[in-house]
Amino acid sequence: MDALEEALLHSGSDAYVAVGSSQDADMRYLTRFTTTDSILYIRRPGERGTVIVSQMECERAERESTAAVMSRAQAGLLEILKEENDRWRALARLIAGLVKGKVLVPPQFPYALARELSSIRTLEVERTALRDMRAIKSPWEIGKIQQVQVATDEAMDRGITMIRKARVKKGLLSQGAVPLTSGMIRAAMHKVLLKHGCMGTDTIVACGEETTIPHLRGEGQLRADEPIVIDIFPRDEQTGYYSDMSRTVCRGEPSPDIAEMYRAVRDAQDLAARLMRPGVSGAVVYQAVVDFFGERGYESGASGFVHNLGHGVGLEVHEAPSLGPMGEVLHPGNVVTNEPGLYHHGAGGVRLENTGVIGPGGFISLTRYPNDLVL
Repeated sequence: MDALEEALLHSGSDAYVAVGSSQDADMRYLTRFTTTDSILYIRRPGERGTVIVSQMECERAERESTAAVMSRAQAGLLEILKEENDRWRALARLIAGLVKGKVLVPPQFPYALARELSSIRTLEVERTALRDMRAIKSPWEIGKIQQVQVATDEAMDRGITMIRKARVKKGLLSQGAVPLTSGMIRAAMHKVLLKHGCMGTDTIVACGEETTIPHLRGEGQLRADEPIVIDIFPRDEQTGYYSDMSRTVCRGEPSPDIAEMYRAVRDAQDLAARLMRPGVSGAVVYQAVVDFFGERGYESGASGFVHNLGHGVGLEVHEAPSLGPMGEVLHPGNVVTNEPGLYHHGAGGVRLENTGVIGPGGFISLTRYPNDLVL
């Protein structure tokens, strides 16, 4: 019995109902079906769930989805539309015709539909079941994330190799006679990802003072002797799964402050990897890193260590469990990042990030690419 089945039984609901496209990670998880159109998902206790799709999508859904498939006509929508012009009211009537009792819905259930449906059926919002189910990955899911990580390692190597081979003239990096920019590195990395069927979006290639803002995308010509943070989180276009990875490098001689920050971040990452294991909460691991940085003289808050230690990775790049102040207990099958960082205006920023799986004995990194600051 999974968490959604337990939620249905505990709430006394007749069915769980969700509406959305496969851009909704919960819907993609429940159906394994990819579509840009909104579809309806209904699951009753003891059943595997049913997707209701347009007639033109039925055959494809039967091939791809793990759910049973029903056309909108079979569900009665076409007959309802002969009497009802309002889209949300018609959909509410369709659901009410299929679900006779209480309806359990996700937090992202459309408000307009909820208003219409609540007038004819009792609704209850389910907040945690899908989050908890998605947090523990199956071996199949872990394999798909690992495939993305292989592509991520190769893309990272492409970007860092370009920086390593760059010419230095008056403190600026160039590729031959052409200035080497954040955009060039990003484009080259994305080209590698596309070769593997993955897509990179908003990849960070930040240099110098830009690195003090953790999620600043980065623009312009790269400079020697300054930190360059590369953070890449691609998605496999076929499966929808992500991975996530960061490295900090310097072409030339980093400042003493950056060199010391790098050593502290690297040691903090090693500490976190040792502490992450089943039964330990993400909050405990996060606090251990906060304390470690404090012992090294680095604060947490407005500067220093300014973000969580990590997060779950799956059909979303940020999902449960969290490794932060409110971090949940870790379980075997969690896929999480380990990404300590330090940021100080005037010096720069350093972040190192590996993605790994929580196994019976602890954290197993799926990221194979080495950590080297100086190129």
